[in-house]
Amino acid sequence: MNSAVTPATNPVQQTTAAPASVRHVLVHLITPLLMCVGMGLAYMSAFMVPHPHHVKVAVIGDGPRVTAVARAIQSKAGDMVQVSTLPTADAAVAQLHSRDLVGAFVPDPAKPQLFIAEGDSDSSATVASKVFTTVAAVEDKPLTVTDVAPTTADDPANSGPFFLMIAVSIGSYSAVAAIGAGAAGWSLKRKTALALGTATVVSAIGAALAGPVFHLAHHSLAAVWGLAWLYAASILLIGVGLHPFLKRWTTLVMMVLFVMLNFTSSGGLFQPELQNGFFGGLHAFWNGAGLVEGVRSLLYFGGSGAARHAWTLAGWVGVGALAVGAAAVAERRNRMPEPETEQEAEEEMEELVAV
Repeated sequence: MNSAVTPATNPVQQTTAAPASVRHVLVHLITPLLMCVGMGLAYMSAFMVPHPHHVKVAVIGDGPRVTAVARAIQSKAGDMVQVSTLPTADAAVAQLHSRDLVGAFVPDPAKPQLFIAEGDSDSSATVASKVFTTVAAVEDKPLTVTDVAPTTADDPANSGPFFLMIAVSIGSYSAVAAIGAGAAGWSLKRKTALALGTATVVSAIGAALAGPVFHLAHHSLAAVWGLAWLYAASILLIGVGLHPFLKRWTTLVMMVLFVMLNFTSSGGLFQPELQNGFFGGLHAFWNGAGLVEGVRSLLYFGGSGAARHAWTLAGWVGVGALAVGAAAVAERRNRMPEPETEQEAEEEMEELVAV
């Protein structure tokens, strides 16, 4: 009678395999642990203690009384605000529409009035309201607040552009890993074409969410889609360009660039004047801020300033084109690192799904 013979396990092989297995697991734990540290540092330093600094406000009118009110506010608030004077309410409204002011106050003893623009930022408008409510309370008069750029009933907190950016961001940077793993054997030219096609699909999904699904964009939907396409294309091109060099570390780098630094500096929750200098500085040129502020310009300010934000996004597309160009040069010179194995590609996708 035949019986199955189980091969004996070599103790030396067991001893060798165990440390190798542990090293393999530990290497894969590096990415989530670094993400934990990075996300904690980024989000907590950017959002935990919002503090106003140099918030631009104005006092409307002329004469000694207006000047005295402006000086008193500046003296009491210190560097939290930057107070100027404007001769007329029309001049103040124009600067609110151009987003050069956060609030403008009319120090009328009988009927004090405050002009704000909620479409710029709910948090900044709140700061302006607190400052001038205190001033009006000195004369024991109720403050009349006029919103010159109100948000819609479907987005009362003006957070819709921020959440639109999050949706497009996740679709874009996760697609980078999918392209890197699923199209590992493709030429760089084909990968780039796929990336641009993916940007079209991701931005169309974003436009659908902003328009017919959640009614964030009651108008200018085509322009919102255009900004979303520039944003998605920039992320995908940068990712496709970096992936041949970074391999499985691409996910971590993309998370740093387009989540940790991007979400925190976008102005979606707090404008730069309520954040520290680092994130406030990034807001001036980072692509997330370009999308969020561009969408706000379209929806709440008649398109004023939207072109500048579109150029910011176009600049990031240019950065992506340079990254792809660098990868193409390395590919032609045969200096590209060895392509990923199927197992490495699968592990990269698993890391992305876990994140």
